[in-house]
Amino acid sequence: MEYYVNMNALPDGDGSKEKPFLRIQQAADLAKPGDEIIVAPGIYREEVNPVNGGTEDARIIYRSEIEKEAVITGAEPVKSWEPYEGTVWVARISNKFFGGRNPYKTLIYGDWFEAATIAHTGEVYLNEKSMYEVEQLQKVLQPEMSKTSWDPEFSVYTWFTKQDEEKDETILYANFQGKNPNRENVEISVRKSCFYPEREGIGYITLSGFTVRQAATQWAPPTACQEGMIGPHWSKGWIIENCEVYEAKCSGISLGKYLQPENDNKWSKWKYKDGTQTQRDCVCQAQREGWSREKTGSHIIRGCNIHDCGQTGIVGHLGAVFSVIEDNEIHHINNKQNLFGAEIGGIKLHAAIDVSIRRNHIYNCTRGLWLDWQAQGTRVTQNLFFDNCLPEDYNLSPENVFGEDIFIEVSHGPTLIDHNLLLSDCSLKLPTQGVAVVHNLIAGSLSAVGRGVMNGTVSKVAPRYTPYHVPHSTEIAGFMTILHGDMRFCNNIFVQKEIRPALKKMTDAMADNEWTDGNLIAGTIPYEEYPTLEEYKKKFEGYCGQGSAPSDRYYDELPVWAEGNVYFNGAKPMSKENAYVDEVHQVELSLEKREGKYFLKTNLYEYLPEVENRIITTDILGMAFEPEQKFENPDGTPLFMDTDYYGRACGDNPLAGPLADASKFEL
Repeated sequence: MEYYVNMNALPDGDGSKEKPFLRIQQAADLAKPGDEIIVAPGIYREEVNPVNGGTEDARIIYRSEIEKEAVITGAEPVKSWEPYEGTVWVARISNKFFGGRNPYKTLIYGDWFEAATIAHTGEVYLNEKSMYEVEQLQKVLQPEMSKTSWDPEFSVYTWFTKQDEEKDETILYANFQGKNPNRENVEISVRKSCFYPEREGIGYITLSGFTVRQAATQWAPPTACQEGMIGPHWSKGWIIENCEVYEAKCSGISLGKYLQPENDNKWSKWKYKDGTQTQRDCVCQAQREGWSREKTGSHIIRGCNIHDCGQTGIVGHLGAVFSVIEDNEIHHINNKQNLFGAEIGGIKLHAAIDVSIRRNHIYNCTRGLWLDWQAQGTRVTQNLFFDNCLPEDYNLSPENVFGEDIFIEVSHGPTLIDHNLLLSDCSLKLPTQGVAVVHNLIAGSLSAVGRGVMNGTVSKVAPRYTPYHVPHSTEIAGFMTILHGDMRFCNNIFVQKEIRPALKKMTDAMADNEWTDGNLIAGTIPYEEYPTLEEYKKKFEGYCGQGSAPSDRYYDELPVWAEGNVYFNGAKPMSKENAYVDEVHQVELSLEKREGKYFLKTNLYEYLPEVENRIITTDILGMAFEPEQKFENPDGTPLFMDTDYYGRACGDNPLAGPLADASKFEL
């Protein structure tokens, strides 16, 4: 059955094409498996709660009649502004207006959120762009340009809120820098989500072609019920496609965890267990309570434009398993730098078991992709990453955050990073093991190698234990610390970028940091002291195991493999690596945007050697050490990497890097 929705309809509509519903929720209350809800262009100011789910064979489809022209927003317009002082205006709003949760009384809160400044879940938007909350009215009257924002010119558009308890009103002060807010499009976020079921298990829903924006979402750490502006809320089989998603206070799309009342943000609330332990508790509790392929995950996010969210574009813990994230533009995430904490990125996933992340453009984010814990069977392929590491010198300040294209943290693998362009100053942050890096163009450094795996102790040795799983399953097989190594680098191109002096000064200060080393040198050189497989095996020759003399061999760094890599512009290989190093030619790399498309400008292929590289397969990559799982497809079949970034055949002796040849540079 088809239901129609039109914001210009009469209130007594019946959902037919002739008499459409006025609100999307009216159709959501009735829709059953196999039904389709078609929404006409317009702005729908509502929090859609899908009451029923579909089935694998009969989905419930919510479709914008014209792509991107049906808008679901968590915001409401405000036209009651009055002049206050200079370019500052004031508005008073009854707290009854907000219903159950007032975003201007609700603070951003949760595990791993650095609450150095006060931030509310609410926002003030000028022409759909969020302004900057400050803690004092004086900073609205006399705003200062932010030293950390990636858009410092706009950072002087500030706002401040306080409560009038006697009148039960929210008071908002905002500096519109000479604009009249009653003539501009000024809105405030009111609702905590836009399209999100209240109940768990509402599966097999498609959301297609909508614009979704401006919700007062809460901080979404892995130990909380992760809120998003859009989200399946612990269910299975959603498709979110061809949507534009922007201006969530925290997270745009959540594939995240369900609410565990006794373990929700427990580190912040109870304090006596370390956050790492409460997260392990979350994982084990979820498995006891039914976390499985049959119940959760297998979602698809494709063809979306996700941008200008405060914490993440896509977030998830446990609920993203077996999912596909493909063909999206994910950009300008956390650029305001008003939220700080260990849960920020264009995509931030914990437990991305058998998740495929492919053909996305991820750029201008504090960090691009963060795979934290249990990136087991995760494949990141055919993506373009750039400008995810402080792209402008003006915001290279000690207060800012140093990011990278891909951060893989305390995971045991197997994780496959292949056929990507990684063009930021820092390409890979690798306090982890069990990763294969294959056929990439890498212009940035490898950082945090051998670091970043401890808890935040001062004098105690406290390594982090993380889970690993039965292959292609959520079932936990064990827990172990990170030994480092167990890495494979095959058929990559490393090109050293010019190191900006301001960035070098900033990263030099990080050299002794446990969480990063600030390295800016491209190449495998950070693994210089790691053993080859042969050297590693020698440690166990003549060793009989049980009853033998004490030894560190079980806790030494694991071996590192490398073959077929090519180095330019001073990028440095490990000395044990048989690499091709070009010390003569200067390779130039840049991106050019034309008519909305990115093109790679380079002379690289004038100098790239035609060497006898092997096609990389499951047999060559072997298995990740701790889970004893092969680098293979999610269905357990072998990998055979014989196609390039575009899906073109590579031939029997493929070139290094992501491209089969130099005939196409449109990305």
